Amino acid sequence: MSTYAADDIRSRLTTSTPTRAVDVSTPIRPAQWIEFHSFTPTVVGPNGSRTWIARGANLVIAYTEARAGDVFARAAQPDEYAVLMYSSSAPVTVSAAGRTELVSEEALVVVPPGDSEIRVDGDGTLIRLFSNRAEDLCASAVNAAAYAEPDERVAPLAPWPDPVGGFALRVYRLADTPIAEGRFGRIFRTTNLMVNFLAEEPKPRDVRKLSPHHHDDFEQVSLAVKGRFMHHIRYPWGPDSTRWRPDESREIATPSICVIPPPTVHTTQGVGPHQQLIDIFSPPREDFSASGWVLNADDYPMR
Repeated sequence: MSTYAADDIRSRLTTSTPTRAVDVSTPIRPAQWIEFHSFTPTVVGPNGSRTWIARGANLVIAYTEARAGDVFARAAQPDEYAVLMYSSSAPVTVSAAGRTELVSEEALVVVPPGDSEIRVDGDGTLIRLFSNRAEDLCASAVNAAAYAEPDERVAPLAPWPDPVGGFALRVYRLADTPIAEGRFGRIFRTTNLMVNFLAEEPKPRDVRKLSPHHHDDFEQVSLAVKGRFMHHIRYPWGPDSTRWRPDESREIATPSICVIPPPTVHTTQGVGPHQQLIDIFSPPREDFSASGWVLNADDYPMR
């Protein structure tokens, strides 16, 4: 369940029902604060590209400062993955399932299961999003130890229905779906992920208009790609006072992710002169899906 102020468009969301009952004594995991540049790169490419891999319970992020000519291939990938393109992303050529797409603008590229290849056509950022079925990437994540044991408060990933017409290489260009009144961000889903491209903000967030809320049983992964942010997190108290955690309000630079565990109360505040945040969920959110805000809903049915 999430609660928002009356003037927040998300206050209209249908209340989502937790997928399973969780005992109140189940420990709440700490949030994870991962500034990529504070870690040694997971992979350094022959051209000098640097890749950091981090994960949540059900998803994996590969963040690459790529160089022109780099090639990133996946062989026998078991499920879909996505390429997240924002204004500083490198132009890429993506090939999969007998199709090739050149993408040089903001977009979400959905890559089907099986063999695929991404060729980087210019220097810039490359962001790939996988489910936890990409076991090789899970194992190499900088925060892999945080998931040595599953988080019992996070509902496990159960893939949503196959896309209409079957799995295929799909490109959803943000220019085709501008920010619109009455819709929250620009939301896309696949069978295993949901991405919300929030607008670039040209000024700090109004401190009188934050949006503290909580989620019963899913993580939120907030990917900061521009600017600086404060993530505010409040941990509910359970019966065991030795497990209580103090509130957190911490600034984090970009590029970074904050993995926000359920059922913490949280809100994020842009504090720089210009910033952009992109929220990622796995599996897709039921409440956002029922809202009519998902821009590729015709391709990806609700479960």
